[in-house]
Amino acid sequence: MIYLDHNATTPLDERVLEAMLPYLQGAYGNPSSVHAQGRTSRAALERAREQVAALVAAHPSQVVFTSSGTEANNTALKGVADRQAPGRLLISAVEHASVLAPAAALGRLGWERDTIPVNDQGEVTVQAVHTALRPDTRLVSVMAANNETGVVNDIAALATEVRAAGALLHTDAVQAAGKWPLDFTASGAHLMSVSAHKIYGPKGCGALVLDKAVDMEPLLHGGGQEKGRRGGTENVAAIVGFGRAAELALAELDGLSARLLVLRRRLEQGLAAQVPQLRLFAAQARQRLPNTLFLALPGLDGETLLLELDRLGMAVSSGAACGSAEHEPSHVLLAMGVAPEIARCAVRISLGRGNTEHDVDTLIAALQRQAARVEALQATAWG
Repeated sequence: MIYLDHNATTPLDERVLEAMLPYLQGAYGNPSSVHAQGRTSRAALERAREQVAALVAAHPSQVVFTSSGTEANNTALKGVADRQAPGRLLISAVEHASVLAPAAALGRLGWERDTIPVNDQGEVTVQAVHTALRPDTRLVSVMAANNETGVVNDIAALATEVRAAGALLHTDAVQAAGKWPLDFTASGAHLMSVSAHKIYGPKGCGALVLDKAVDMEPLLHGGGQEKGRRGGTENVAAIVGFGRAAELALAELDGLSARLLVLRRRLEQGLAAQVPQLRLFAAQARQRLPNTLFLALPGLDGETLLLELDRLGMAVSSGAACGSAEHEPSHVLLAMGVAPEIARCAVRISLGRGNTEHDVDTLIAALQRQAARVEALQATAWG
């Protein structure tokens, strides 16, 4: 199987598994316990907190461990909202479902929810944010990098506008982490979400990084874990894995990003030459993740293309993994002004550590054959 769906999840790094194993076996103490077993777990947890903080250039005390990026996003929006009277919430039109859904939930609780539009490349511009802000805006959420198109937003520039308006800024950096340099402090964001399984760590572990001045109600109340910011006994093994994955991601960021960019460009150039009828979305964006392509073969439904590639031993996605089963046109592409009939043809290619030039060339050849098949069917229908 040629795996080309790394934005959905990544394989667990063997070095991460090695770090986790002691905490799945003998080192089973509760990190809240004061005996030696508990202290061992607590030390491992705090070491992981330092490693995750380093990945995003934050202080360890700013890292709150969660069960996922989804929980981190929900905690950011609902936690801030719970400490304020209902006000105005701004989210970009291309956010992940784990931001869209809690924003909708807040709308049912009296918050006024508005959308920041994107341009035809899927970018959230400073002008769009400036225009959308009003004196009653309390919270803004704009993702650092889009999970479908790979478009990277200038969070620091957006934060300047949001802070000037007296609002808080949350950024979903789940897709950016490990692929793009992140600096929480320099970004100007008040809250940032990250996840372990997007950086070759375990599933079921994420983190919310927050400015110490942010007043936030916990999403989960319980035994006072995470300094009272997230109740529940910590998943020590997963958190240790997250920490090790973050350490490796930071150390290998430059080299991996450069190699993935070479592969992505090889794929783009090969498709332009061999499959010119393919449409590549966000190709003119100012910045994109080095590993991500979102494309469509007009005339061939994206789900059908996905299944054909799967039959040939290639794993791709028709968009966000959380929403792919619904088989609706990508809301990201619709927000960019792409026609629904084209949006339904979209598939996402997301490269990762294990991919090679051979993988890229194999995909190009497969897409070329699919394009020829579409042309033949269309010719038969027209004839």
